[in-house]
Amino acid sequence: MQVHRSGYYSYLKTTANLSDPEETILLAEVNELHKESSKSYGTRRMAKGLQAKGHKVGRYRARSLMNKAGIVCKQRRRFRVTTNSDHCYPIAKNVLNREFTTTVPNRVWVADITYLWTQEGWLYLSVVLDLFSRRVVGWSVASHMREELVRNAFLMALGRRQPDKDLMHHSDRGCQYASEDYRMLLDEYGVTVSMNRKGNCWDNAVMERFFGSLKSERTNGKVYLTRESAKADLVDYIEMFYNSKRLHSTLGYRSPMQYENEMVA
Repeated sequence: MQVHRSGYYSYLKTTANLSDPEETILLAEVNELHKESSKSYGTRRMAKGLQAKGHKVGRYRARSLMNKAGIVCKQRRRFRVTTNSDHCYPIAKNVLNREFTTTVPNRVWVADITYLWTQEGWLYLSVVLDLFSRRVVGWSVASHMREELVRNAFLMALGRRQPDKDLMHHSDRGCQYASEDYRMLLDEYGVTVSMNRKGNCWDNAVMERFFGSLKSERTNGKVYLTRESAKADLVDYIEMFYNSKRLHSTLGYRSPMQYENEMVA
């Protein structure tokens, strides 16, 4: 039958493992988590995801299961600078100073803009994220990058979270965030303004990491025929996966919603 001896014994081992009910269940769970995370979970998150489902699985066991299932996670691409800070608006100091952790919700919000290509043209996404839980609390999409884009994201965050006056807003030096209208909006709500230092994108590293996750886990390699289809995919990633299900190492491998619920409880 033209089968090598080593291949025959490998086949026997594989069929023996598949006959194990526990192994079969674990492989099914691995495939489900792989699909649910848009193929983004590596061995650490896969192990934590299986543990959350009640399985006693470590990282190396998760790696073995992923290999058996033929699963490979997506790789993150390198960061590319997109901010246009060539303007004459006033620039705020870097008050945040890379203090990316806070023990209270609605104390520090970070914001930024990214973009996606569709067959109808560019679609721009503005996001506001709470450093407490890494939860996206506000977002907005449009076919332009005017101040209205970031304003709508901030207003969504305000409506959802109802923060008190002790709030800091950190962003890059983009003209949208430095514009007079946006600064007046922040001042109206008594918000402390903080901005990156010149040419230093890592002063807003948490937002850059979110956009990196969004693109590596969901949008890279996809072809969006319309802006509406891209928007629908963004809504699904942000609300249905990232906020509610995605396991964050910074949060002890809990989702932002789970982390907030546990901290409140």
